[in-house]
Amino acid sequence: MKWVAEALQYLEKQVGARPRVAVVLGSGLGAFAEELSGSVDIPYAAIPHWPCSTAIGHAGKLVFGRLGETDVAVMAGRVHLYEGYSQQQVVFGVRVLARFGVRVFVFTNAAGGINPSYGRGGLVLISDHINLQGSNPLVGPNDDSLGPRFPDMSEAYSAGLRKLAKEVAGELGIPLGEGVYAALLGPSYETPAEIRYLRAIGADLVGMSTAPETIAANHLGARALAISCVTNMAAGILPQKITHTEVLETGEMVRGTLIRFLKALLPRIEV
Repeated sequence: MKWVAEALQYLEKQVGARPRVAVVLGSGLGAFAEELSGSVDIPYAAIPHWPCSTAIGHAGKLVFGRLGETDVAVMAGRVHLYEGYSQQQVVFGVRVLARFGVRVFVFTNAAGGINPSYGRGGLVLISDHINLQGSNPLVGPNDDSLGPRFPDMSEAYSAGLRKLAKEVAGELGIPLGEGVYAALLGPSYETPAEIRYLRAIGADLVGMSTAPETIAANHLGARALAISCVTNMAAGILPQKITHTEVLETGEMVRGTLIRFLKALLPRIEV
């Protein structure tokens, strides 16, 4: 892909290290990028063809740095289909970073809790997803240099990485649930009827991201781990309305726990 190649060429001139692990930060969860030492911050707007975040709570920059002895790339903010971007634009960053050398992607997101056992501010590992966004980033001619025409998705979220994440969370005393994430288009929050439907088909969490990026990562042969921050209970679970302010407030509330977890987890990931 010409656009991916041009973005890659730009990054190669800006950054010397070739991180093997990347973290994608969701709504209100961008503080982790500040934990890297020797960091190089690159605004998305400076990278050729890289789509710019417009959603509140997404900084919109790529950060390269070190966590201990581990080189890490951090996408501080992502773009979404609901912003008017295409599937190709939504997964552009994943494709560029994979070409840059990243083999493991750790996705984070803000999600609505469908499973009543989750509480606001809880962290939940995504074990699988249900893509209800009405499209797929692999639609169209396949670029065989990226991956196969029909990639397997039976283990979209690495079982080995999930096992490691549970071990780290247990050592830190951080409760870590696990569940199925339903990806919807947005930007409106779901209706109570939609949440009842999602619960009936096996979803524990609902959000507006992550599934396209995970599909792209698997297509590229990279491993994916995803962690949801339950920023609110989904419509109809509790007798109250949902606001984006609540999402950002919960992200702020949980950021210390998420940072502590990621700082312990990332150096132990083998690539």
